[in-house]
Amino acid sequence: MKKLLPYLFLIFSLPSFAQKINESFQYHIKPTHSKIRIDGILDDEAWKNTETGKDFWMMTPMDTSLSHVPTEVKLTYDDNFLYVSAICYEQVKNKGFVVESLKRDFSFGNNDNLWLILEPFNDLTNGFVFGVNAAGAQFDGIISEGTNLNANWDNKWHSETKYHGDHWTFEAAIPFKTLRYKAGETRWGINFSRLDLKSGEKSTWAKIPRQYFSITLAYTGVLIWDTPPPTPKNNISVIPYTLGGMSKNFQDGSATTFRKDFGLDAKIAVSSALNLDLTINPDFSQVDVDKQVTNLSRFELFFPERRQFFLENADLFNNFGLSSIRPFFSRRIGLGVPIDYGARLSGKINNNLRIGAMNIQTGINSAENRPAQNFSALVLQQKVFKRSNIGLMMLNKQSLNYDANINKDFSDYNRNIGLEYNLASSSNLWLGKAMYLKSYSPNVKNDDYVSAFNVFYNGLTFNGSVQYEYVGKNYNPEIGYVPRTGYHKVNIPIQYNIYTQTPSSKIQYHAPAIASYAYWNTDKVMTDLQNQFYYIVALKDRSSFYAFYETNYIRLPFAFDPTNEGNKYLLAEGSEHRFNTFNVNYLSTPRKRYTFGFTGTYGGYYGNGKLLSLSGDVGYRFQPYVSLSANINYVSIEDVKVPVKDQADQILKSKFWLVSPKIDITFTNRLFWTTFIQYNEQVQNVNINSRVQWRYKPASDIFLVYTDNYIPGNLNIKNRAIVLKLTYWWNL
Repeated sequence: MKKLLPYLFLIFSLPSFAQKINESFQYHIKPTHSKIRIDGILDDEAWKNTETGKDFWMMTPMDTSLSHVPTEVKLTYDDNFLYVSAICYEQVKNKGFVVESLKRDFSFGNNDNLWLILEPFNDLTNGFVFGVNAAGAQFDGIISEGTNLNANWDNKWHSETKYHGDHWTFEAAIPFKTLRYKAGETRWGINFSRLDLKSGEKSTWAKIPRQYFSITLAYTGVLIWDTPPPTPKNNISVIPYTLGGMSKNFQDGSATTFRKDFGLDAKIAVSSALNLDLTINPDFSQVDVDKQVTNLSRFELFFPERRQFFLENADLFNNFGLSSIRPFFSRRIGLGVPIDYGARLSGKINNNLRIGAMNIQTGINSAENRPAQNFSALVLQQKVFKRSNIGLMMLNKQSLNYDANINKDFSDYNRNIGLEYNLASSSNLWLGKAMYLKSYSPNVKNDDYVSAFNVFYNGLTFNGSVQYEYVGKNYNPEIGYVPRTGYHKVNIPIQYNIYTQTPSSKIQYHAPAIASYAYWNTDKVMTDLQNQFYYIVALKDRSSFYAFYETNYIRLPFAFDPTNEGNKYLLAEGSEHRFNTFNVNYLSTPRKRYTFGFTGTYGGYYGNGKLLSLSGDVGYRFQPYVSLSANINYVSIEDVKVPVKDQADQILKSKFWLVSPKIDITFTNRLFWTTFIQYNEQVQNVNINSRVQWRYKPASDIFLVYTDNYIPGNLNIKNRAIVLKLTYWWNL
């Protein structure tokens, strides 16, 4: 290790010189000395002598010409705010806009909208998104690794829109306190992305090839400040909450439990680029309920983090590793036990070095004999070359006052260390990763590491990748997400896109594709081989269809219930299974108020059984105020043969439904009511979650959340809860 230190120091000291691909796209921003009223009406004096950004480039369906749907944007600033305005003209006039609702953080592809992409560090890898749909619903998010968008990030800013028949206007004020940037920097990355569903065009101010996302930071233009943007003083925000509520467990007959709680979060800008988040007695009862899915796999499913405390610079922690090898997964913290307090320091130390440091303390759960536990994480990420980086992660989970006799279901400690290199070429054509992870647990001394790498090629007509993973059978990330251990894996997907050149064609592109996934255990015996043969058709109205044929070979590494319903008869460890399936998927155009999608799978299954899985999504919009949707999933498993020692073979079969209707009512872009019902026969539960949110001030909310859980069939109630919560964002 001592021999490596000089080389690590050299790498972490490397400067980066990133010449922008879109250097010629420049916007010169100047300050305003007159007041701007954020009302969506662009008649303020400040806009009259401001540079106009226009001549947007079409990104889809073609990327070789200027957009047919004009957009004009302007920016200015004062001591406190960055101001943005836009005029979004329409090719199809007086037909109204296409939006889902007025709800915050809408889906980009289902709304007429405009996004501002900001890259304050000019590093081509990290940035912010602020946008609106044509009805005025807000969207904000953070970008990491050049293209990864986290829409769960939520912050304080102001905006309004107005619809005029042949165009709509947008006006916003973004506080400098909301942004993170290097003091004194006069060059930021910037782009605008617009989607007009009626014409079928997606366009950007700075040109981006159509195979990439419109938020791809490798293609941002340049925002040139005449003087450095102001550095906010006393950038401290305190966000207290108070709540009251009650809950009752009807199954155990216990008395109603009443809640009266108080806590707070704080955001302290250590510098304009480095932020300290603090939390005391946090509560996350208002967070959207997870969408349930049918699980026929042998492994745990992944659900994303939604809690605000964990979201600032979340990529530093959550993007370390691969999608199925995550040494850190914040949802492991506070699972079944309250968080007492926590602190997160995250951001940039300089233009090339980012840091993420976290410490969280949880309480005791006497019912589970769970001790108090402390969670610590440290991540350093050094930019190298133009857009690549090297990351170092150290994790520690420590039980306090641990007693092996009392706390035997929990470990004394668990530690992880990881090193990774993330490759990103200047044009985003090549991406990749190489990493090494090692865990430290009591009484474990071997085969407790991970090594993996991948390389992606993202060409216009051809794209593909190669990925290799090795996960030791004793690798143990207790605060991570690694559903499978003890294997080697190789996967190779390849796709060839054929773009239509005829303007009148309804098809944007069609593509044959193949993918192969192979697993071996640590004894190098193959346990899984999956081959997929695809055909994909994408239409210019943003509808799509694909079909694929899949072949499977599985040698079970452990006994398995193929219905995932808790059957006592299990397919044996080491048993071999071969089956094939045919799969189709269709997604309709989002232009129409009625939308639908369909997914179907039919074919073989474990134990020479048969599988039929049908899933449909339907929706209708009374835009912009009401959105109705439902997911209906039906699964039929037949004739699964399970050998049983000294008995006749057992034949398993199962049929179950997952039905999830959802009603979104958005009275205004500040008052929302969402009701989500989930009838899930596989897990024997019916859940009703109804949430009212009133954003009475920017980033300040009142929530009323009602939750019920029932037993399917007789609909006997399991438990019920109601919570009223008030939060207030207070800038000091």
